[in-house]
Amino acid sequence: MPELSRFFGIVIAMYHRDHPPPHFHARYGEHEAKFLIQTGQIIEGSLPRRARLLVQEWYALHVDELVVAWQLVENRQVPAKIDPLE
Repeated sequence: MPELSRFFGIVIAMYHRDHPPPHFHARYGEHEAKFLIQTGQIIEGSLPRRARLLVQEWYALHVDELVVAWQLVENRQVPAKIDPLE
């Protein structure tokens, strides 16, 4: 599972051989959620409100990089790291 970014205790990752639609995973403690790359909305799971808002803020800054990362992961290539939220 390529880790794309890590900030404020949140880990952003994508899984090789994951299924469409294009999405990324965000883990925070024992919580995990899948976010749709097209919209930035949660499609499965949940995060505490503050973590969810931080992920959505990060997503807005890096959506284009997430699209590229999804394409690479689909082709079993390693995506580049994406800058954390500061």
